[in-house]
Amino acid sequence: MATNITWHPNLTYSERKALRNQEGCTIWLTGLSASGKSTIACALEQLLLQKGVAAYRLDGDNIRFGLNKDLGFSEKDRNENIRRISEVSKLFADSCTISITSFISPYRIDRDGARELHKESGLKFIEVFVDVPLEVAEQRDPKGLYKKAREGIIKDFTGISAPYEAPENPEIHLRSDLKSIEECSATIYEYLLKEGLIRQDL
Repeated sequence: MATNITWHPNLTYSERKALRNQEGCTIWLTGLSASGKSTIACALEQLLLQKGVAAYRLDGDNIRFGLNKDLGFSEKDRNENIRRISEVSKLFADSCTISITSFISPYRIDRDGARELHKESGLKFIEVFVDVPLEVAEQRDPKGLYKKAREGIIKDFTGISAPYEAPENPEIHLRSDLKSIEECSATIYEYLLKEGLIRQDL
């Protein structure tokens, strides 16, 4: 752990919020591969930006091209992957941007850690469980990952050879096999309105 470092304060969150006229928060989408997380996150980001709300999407695959390209898919690497994203999403939220993350994030303890990190900084954390039966995810399988996992080509694959611990009390529970992408993103948008995180007049 680094030692000879000093935190340099600047604007407080309240001051930044007043200047930007917007709340920050993190919307954390979790669920199996092919559950629809990334597609819903894209739709939500577009909806918010069209409404004039500052938002940015952090996608599980995209992040591994840069920030987390040194990580694999072992349990230890998955933990570190989520730890880094928790910190990055917190920074976005602290900047009064709505951070939208879409990560399988299979372990409950890692998601709870992300929530606690935000809570310690007084920032809202909204867990969204993008729920879909395993058989539906396998039928979709746009990347052919489930097929490879079943054949033993991919090791430690969530839902097949590695566990997925479903959220127990998510703020939002979406069944992406029963609702359209637009309906799912609208559900999250309505939640933000209800919680006062975005303005009704947008």
